[in-house]
Amino acid sequence: MAGINTDVRSSKTYDVVIFGASGFTGKYVIREALKFLHAPNSPLKSLALAGRSPSRLSEALAWASASNPPPQIPLLTADTSDPDSLARLASQARIILDCVGPFRLYGQPVVAACVDSGCDYLDICGEPDFMERMEASYHDTAVENGSLVVSACGFDSVPAEIGLLFHLKHWVGPSAPSRVEAYLSLESDKRIVLNFGTYESAVLGVANADKLAELRRSRLRRARPAIPGAAPPKGFTIEKQKQLGLWALRLPSADSTVVQRTQATLAENPHGLPGGNESVEHVKKREDFWSSAKPAHFGIKLGSKSLLGLFPMITLIVFLGNLSKSRVGEVGRWLLLKYPSFFSLGWFRNNGPSEEEVASATFKMWFVGQGYSDGSLASQGDKKPDTEVVTRVMGPEIGYLTTPIVLLQCALVLLEERDNLPKGGVYTPGLVFGPTDLQKRLQENGISFDFISKRALSSETLLPASSKL
Repeated sequence: MAGINTDVRSSKTYDVVIFGASGFTGKYVIREALKFLHAPNSPLKSLALAGRSPSRLSEALAWASASNPPPQIPLLTADTSDPDSLARLASQARIILDCVGPFRLYGQPVVAACVDSGCDYLDICGEPDFMERMEASYHDTAVENGSLVVSACGFDSVPAEIGLLFHLKHWVGPSAPSRVEAYLSLESDKRIVLNFGTYESAVLGVANADKLAELRRSRLRRARPAIPGAAPPKGFTIEKQKQLGLWALRLPSADSTVVQRTQATLAENPHGLPGGNESVEHVKKREDFWSSAKPAHFGIKLGSKSLLGLFPMITLIVFLGNLSKSRVGEVGRWLLLKYPSFFSLGWFRNNGPSEEEVASATFKMWFVGQGYSDGSLASQGDKKPDTEVVTRVMGPEIGYLTTPIVLLQCALVLLEERDNLPKGGVYTPGLVFGPTDLQKRLQENGISFDFISKRALSSETLLPASSKL
């Protein structure tokens, strides 16, 4: 099929279509989008909402408009079980923002429709299996048709990816990181209640872990970045991070796999991915940006000021491991999905958090990196890291506030800088948005990026600065 040219893209009816706009997260995405629709200097000039029920879309639009009269925004009917409706949707949109999860169940038809029509696609997925399967199945066609497909454009995994890239800027000159651990702390004046879609995706992900392993074995091995020093030990599941004052639990997070995919592509393309119609200025900006992004081993941990604060997640992990893949099979998964509050000790609920619980919640993600004051030191026997850098990303509640902020800013970057971005393909958000002004945009919309400290290390202060269980 011939590639989609820019004339076709500019002739689309809508700049952005929010698909799944009446869902729990979708209505918050509408609210965020309305801030930028027709706003001064905003590239968002036309918007439509799509889903199975026009009446529910109308209700979501009214909620998102708050006390103001709802704007006249087209409501389009589309269903993941109806490929023709998705094709019509993609034919009218420059970008589809997909909020319909779990993506392993509902995402593939939307990606297929976007790739076929040359429409760009962003989603809020945090499911490694779906993301890697879409890359394996659609990357080549997306390149040919000029469709840019970028998953994980929500809290999973932009704060981790852009936060890590911000962190890596502070390893200047000959210094080089070896490993970076991200410690995620969720805070609230009220009870912490997380997105049910995240829970549902986790249940299905654990149940189908064998399929992801099989997919990875079936693909060609990717290039590995040259990282100084030995790979870090897997370590203990729980640690006390004394410097941050946190107990920490290692998470099997999508963020780590997304970062690994970004770094593998950069190992093959050290100057990043060229834009489809890139300006000379952006070429230099892109090459300068990636020259400072030195690779590092990366992991993420959930942090809490008390060990008891980790107990809901520990309990959930135990139940997931024993019920998602147990002999009871579907019955175990049914129980997990039917009673999320019981199995997570209240962290997840079928009806999600209240608006008050959303408004009171915040997150902090600390990036603690250890490496070498001079990267050449790593080759000198068993030389241990001698330098530590700490940075931090902070923002509002992760599922309903940070995720819509991130998704909308990614869409605005696409609308404004499309020629400077890859023509098409299935990529991670770090690869596409790293050299853009996405970090600046996020900072202007409530997500901060802060340098905390840099210091020399002694052997006693190497990660984890911890007492371990």
